[in-house]
Amino acid sequence: MGVSRKDVERIAALAELAVDDAAAAELEGQLSRILDYVAQLSGVADDPAAPGGPDDRAARLRRDEVAPDRLARRPAEIAPAFAEGLFTVPRLGALDGGEGGGAEGSA
Repeated sequence: MGVSRKDVERIAALAELAVDDAAAAELEGQLSRILDYVAQLSGVADDPAAPGGPDDRAARLRRDEVAPDRLARRPAEIAPAFAEGLFTVPRLGALDGGEGGGAEGSA
């Protein structure tokens, strides 16, 4: 299935593209190859029992299951502080009543 220069000009006009003669010639060939490839794909058998069809056991994919990502190392191995499955961080001084104006420092 070929694409003519007129087809390329019409497509360019619909897409509101400015296409010069050199680009139009290149697009003509590219679009023709794309349409030829699509024509080949339409010739592929869609029989469910055919090899590669939906009933082909070899073509079945894995089950879609939600699972945690596999990590190279466990978080407890790389965290500075880890307890009960959570990362632990030091409290801020302002919240502990230490430097920076905690409850004891205000009057």
